[in-house]
Amino acid sequence: MGGNMNKQRGVSLSGLLVISALVIAVLIIGFKLFPAYTEYLAIRKAISEIAKNPEERSSIGGIQAAYERRSAIEDFKSVRGTDLEIDRPGDQVTIAANWSVKVPLFYNVSACLDFNARSQ
Repeated sequence: MGGNMNKQRGVSLSGLLVISALVIAVLIIGFKLFPAYTEYLAIRKAISEIAKNPEERSSIGGIQAAYERRSAIEDFKSVRGTDLEIDRPGDQVTIAANWSVKVPLFYNVSACLDFNARSQ
């Protein structure tokens, strides 16, 4: 009987542990970075809506006040109304904000995220 032995295929226990550790590390980093990205999306949405609203974009002070109201409601901490870059060429209004966020990951390792939100 010529034994044709099947080779087992799969992941060994040590391989499974290494893969699991990598997946867990990526998830932990993702969870730490998630709040910074959600704040970026909220700020971008707020400045786009302010730029489209004729009542809120009537003056630079009005734009800053409208942003501060939204900031108080949605709890933006990275950008204040005075940090906004407001450009008013003709009848159009462009609002932009640039900021960086330092997110501590573990021990003395941090991620520095640079954001640039601009109204459409």
